[in-house]
Amino acid sequence: MSRPVKRSFTIAGHRTSISLEAPFWEALKAAASDRRLPVAKLVATIDEARSASCGLSSAVRVWILEHYRAGARHSTT
Repeated sequence: MSRPVKRSFTIAGHRTSISLEAPFWEALKAAASDRRLPVAKLVATIDEARSASCGLSSAVRVWILEHYRAGARHSTT
């Protein structure tokens, strides 16, 4: 498993950063590309939907997991 890589974004007018392992960054970039969104916009969307008790990096990982689980369910039906 790769070490987490930290990247910074501006979301809702403030700077923030998230740390993800390389496979998560690749999956996030692919999901953003599929949606024709910049990665920062997708991260902002995830940020808006997360609960206050969940860190942004964790919320992104969970979103990616749910995104690919949903795709797997659709491909098997």
